[in-house]
Amino acid sequence: MSHREFQTCIDACIDCAQVCEHCATACLLEADVQNMAVCVRLDRDCAAVCWTAAAFMSRRSEFDTEVCRLCASVCDACGDECGKHAHDHCRRCAEACRTCAEACRRMAG
Repeated sequence: MSHREFQTCIDACIDCAQVCEHCATACLLEADVQNMAVCVRLDRDCAAVCWTAAAFMSRRSEFDTEVCRLCASVCDACGDECGKHAHDHCRRCAEACRTCAEACRRMAG
């Protein structure tokens, strides 16, 4: 994998983590917070694994491929959940999750 492709995945992970962090916070401010509980949990999980994947790739860890596979799976779950909600922050999050999942799958081969 070329350096450019690697950096693209790192950037996608960082972007997704930031968008997920924002989405979780915004979900907590929605009128029906109970309805957003699963979304908040997945946003937090997704952000955590995206930050981790970016760190592992940045230091060229021997486990970066496995972490990226996990990241893609968590991004899929988070994107699916956020896609169920009409809020702008959820729509942006779903899109960032799809982009990150695709980048992580390419990176992991």
